Amino acid sequence: MELGVVGKPNVGKSTFFCATTLAPASIANYPFTTIEANKGITYVRAKCPHEDFKTKCNPRNSRCENGTRFIPVEMIDVAGLVPDAHKGKGRGIKFLDDLRRASALIHVIDASGSTDNNGNIVQIGTHDPIEDIKFLEVEIAYWLRDILGRGFEKVAKRCETEGGKIENVLVERFTGLGISEKEMALAVKNAGLDSRPSRWTEEDLLRLADSIRRISKPMLIAANKADIAPPENLKKLENYAKEQNYILIPTSAEIELALRKAQKAGLIDYLPGDTDFKIRSGAKLSDKQQTALEKMRNFLSKNNGTGVQKCIEYAVFKMLDLIVVYPVEDEGKLTDKEGRVLPDAYLLKRGSVAKDLAFKVHTELGKNFIRAINARTRRVIGAEYELLDGDVIKIVANV
Repeated sequence: MELGVVGKPNVGKSTFFCATTLAPASIANYPFTTIEANKGITYVRAKCPHEDFKTKCNPRNSRCENGTRFIPVEMIDVAGLVPDAHKGKGRGIKFLDDLRRASALIHVIDASGSTDNNGNIVQIGTHDPIEDIKFLEVEIAYWLRDILGRGFEKVAKRCETEGGKIENVLVERFTGLGISEKEMALAVKNAGLDSRPSRWTEEDLLRLADSIRRISKPMLIAANKADIAPPENLKKLENYAKEQNYILIPTSAEIELALRKAQKAGLIDYLPGDTDFKIRSGAKLSDKQQTALEKMRNFLSKNNGTGVQKCIEYAVFKMLDLIVVYPVEDEGKLTDKEGRVLPDAYLLKRGSVAKDLAFKVHTELGKNFIRAINARTRRVIGAEYELLDGDVIKIVANV
């Protein structure tokens, strides 16, 4: 599972990526700073179970700070997209191919309207950020339509004569997107197409491509540069998002990155997602730094945070509908075989069952699953027990 950070050049994508991963990436005030995709690890927050069990944890695959477990999530920051990218403009084909692995997209736009269609700097408020939302939808849809259209007429006729399901053919064609047959059938249904694929027109294929995008690549809008955006821009974006059924989150990746760097330098106490920070005792700050931090604090107070962590967690917990589960080997002590307490935290799709967790931990555990034990209730549970968010589970297997 991987989150993709997308958008046109120079809107703050790489700043967003750096702010949430602290991974090195080129940041500059001109288009196409990012040429190759940047990859890193970000984190989502969950309540650590150690407080419920009145013990101390020893995390291995995640970390715990003051009762909050930070669970790792892979993230990719791809090269900026410009109009006609599906035709190859601005390294567009490579950009689109980089999106294949992403399970959900965070579309970073310049809410201040200070970058034109190609990512060049213009005066604040002179570019309509709604256009940025629209063009990305179009480019991805055309890219998917091009994949759909390759020899489609022959495939459609063969399906009709041989009685095959068009969903099966389409799933094979879009193997890299990780879309299931059930999801593809839903995409076809949502597109409102003729029951005979051989009758589908180019417009039908484009409509189907957009339907596939919405199901296979759910997307939210990070309205970046919200700290300098004209209020009317933010209001207009909010109204448009409601009309189009998008989640829009006002964001300042620049402030998030500055706070993360200040925390790393030992100047402040701040955790991703916090709505405030504390200047550390003894921190030597210049008047300029003090003033800058106060402006940042005002933004956090007004927007309930920088918005960056909200974007990550909405994508993971809402759009992808994942839960956090903690596997252990000893349900009494909550330890693994090395004696680490609550060592691991795994993200699984809501609706996953105990056997799914076993396979997630190790293939052999899944293949040789016998039963599981819920450490919270101390009850034996079967393979089809539906996992709950925050469950602590022991897997019993014949290995």
